[in-house]
Amino acid sequence: MTMKNSDKIKLFKTFLDDNFPNAQCALAYQKDYELVIAVVLSAQTTDKAVNLVTPKLFSRFDSLEKLMRAPLPEIEEAIRSIGLYRNKALSLKGIATMLADEFQGRVPVDSESLLRLPGVGNKTRNVIQAELFHIPSMAVDTHVERISKRMGFAKEQDTPDQVEIKLRKLIKLEELIKTNHQIIIFGREICHARSPQCIKCGLSGVCKYFSKIN
Repeated sequence: MTMKNSDKIKLFKTFLDDNFPNAQCALAYQKDYELVIAVVLSAQTTDKAVNLVTPKLFSRFDSLEKLMRAPLPEIEEAIRSIGLYRNKALSLKGIATMLADEFQGRVPVDSESLLRLPGVGNKTRNVIQAELFHIPSMAVDTHVERISKRMGFAKEQDTPDQVEIKLRKLIKLEELIKTNHQIIIFGREICHARSPQCIKCGLSGVCKYFSKIN
């Protein structure tokens, strides 16, 4: 008999709480706008790679004004090891300019304003709102999308936005942020895109993916 997702999510949450009780955002930052920059840089690359680049970047351009006035080649050089660094350099310069000119140097809280920032989409918006403003959000990155589909919480053809909607229906509002971080760490450490370590996972009995490969 197939387990309902409403029952399966309880087992899933218990597993996450037992194994990743202190999950939190892995991106390193000190100022609010630095988080925005770090999240934009993290697109299609790892948080670990971003954290290797941002200390030098934030030290070299230690204010929005310096970043917005910096020649584009200098920003590119500072983030060259990051994928899509040319496009991201443009976004960084644009973010600094918009925050300084339109938002008095402060990161806006509302979705409409955040989504106007260069390089900020729904996932990035959710990370910013959850981390800076503690607004319950579910940022669907590659880990969250992959695991949601493997567990059967979402369909293979679902878009990240559709995955988010389905997870919001299953997870309590006050648990969204913590669960989001937990799923991401679970994906990094155990449920890899390639060669997931199913032998280390206590969810094999309720995992749709595991039942398919065994």
